[in-house]
Amino acid sequence: MPVVSVRRLEIPDVMLFEFRVFEDNRGFFTELWKRGEYLALGLPYDFVQVNLSYSHPNVVRGLHYQLKPSEQGKLVYVVKGRVFDVAVDVRRGSPWFGRWVGVDLRPGQALWVPPGFAHGFQAIEESWFLYLVTKEYDQARERCINWSDPVIGVKWPNPTGAILSNRDKACPPLSQAEYNFEYTVSQ
Repeated sequence: MPVVSVRRLEIPDVMLFEFRVFEDNRGFFTELWKRGEYLALGLPYDFVQVNLSYSHPNVVRGLHYQLKPSEQGKLVYVVKGRVFDVAVDVRRGSPWFGRWVGVDLRPGQALWVPPGFAHGFQAIEESWFLYLVTKEYDQARERCINWSDPVIGVKWPNPTGAILSNRDKACPPLSQAEYNFEYTVSQ
């Protein structure tokens, strides 16, 4: 079994997976996605698009999400490097609405960010980042929340050195953001 452990974070719909890595003198091998195994672990999704990004140290990407009916769940991996990965709950009626969880994500780990969450990360070092997503990118439904919204209060590793795109700098705070997700207990 490639997944060694699953840990639900402070917002229990967000899960951290640790993988078994098989290493030898050639390098290493690990299975990142095995549908049956993830189904058994409570992740009832299939992925329709895979994205890869490269980021210099201190780059912040996010906080991004897509509105329904194009809402995306994301299983994210650091292929090389290290990132501080963040999920913010934007589901109306959720006991965790507006709260965030973050993990220091390294190779051999993956974070599940369910639909209804804004997602972002800050590269701690030069990083290659892989996203498996449950729905295709839909520019018309893409939205974002300001990465430094004080109401959310994400504790970024290096906020003063953050490097952002102009688009991410212009994202509104949560109080002005558009979202259309509802919390349900079955999530």
